[in-house]
Amino acid sequence: MEHALEKNRLYGLIGKNISYSFSKKYFNDKFEKEELTGCFYENFDLQAINQFPKIIRENPNLRGLNVTIPYKEKIIPYLDKLDENASKIGAVNCIKITKKGKIKGYNTDYYGFKKSLEPLLQSHHQKALILGTGGASKAVAFALEKLGILYTFVSRSKKENALDYKYINATTFDNYQIIINCTPLGTHPNVEEFPPILYEFFTKEHIAFDLIYNPEETEFLKRAKAKNAVTKNGYEMLVFQAEKGWKIWNK
Repeated sequence: MEHALEKNRLYGLIGKNISYSFSKKYFNDKFEKEELTGCFYENFDLQAINQFPKIIRENPNLRGLNVTIPYKEKIIPYLDKLDENASKIGAVNCIKITKKGKIKGYNTDYYGFKKSLEPLLQSHHQKALILGTGGASKAVAFALEKLGILYTFVSRSKKENALDYKYINATTFDNYQIIINCTPLGTHPNVEEFPPILYEFFTKEHIAFDLIYNPEETEFLKRAKAKNAVTKNGYEMLVFQAEKGWKIWNK
């Protein structure tokens, strides 16, 4: 029973420059609405990942953490255990801390993304372009595998198994019907930024999915929408992953 929680349980978010964060508001609103007294949520803004053990030491009532950019991969060496899916993905966005102080990493991003994308899918949505190669893009790739959708990464820096932006053309858009922005380009306050792709090749047959939720409609989504693409931002994905994380922390 969630209402039989121990008193003064602390949860939080670790990341860098996270004052804008979705999680803190979401969870504190949830605690209030569901009358979960004794539950608190805080942001832990870390300038470097090596500050993580100090957070654990100084907060003995910490029971769960969300992890955001740029620490989804860097956090792994600091954990005692990894959930099987997090291990396969190679990125963690959710951490459970037991009363005995054991720290286990999970990935709920892939679950949130999969659940958010699924209702948009039609039979012609066979292949996806994943813009970016960070921790979030790994979770997206894992979700696409689960959905039976082939994918290719796109990267600005030369990476094995990733396409360079300059090679994306009309044929690419014919072959890939789902374009997913996993880069931070377009996030508040730099709302005028967008991934460097040829937006004129979007059609109504395409899905443009942006993991960004602030602003609600990024430049990436606006430009795709202008060509009648189906668009979706990252808000619902975040809600799904947050609720999944809450279940993990309290099971």
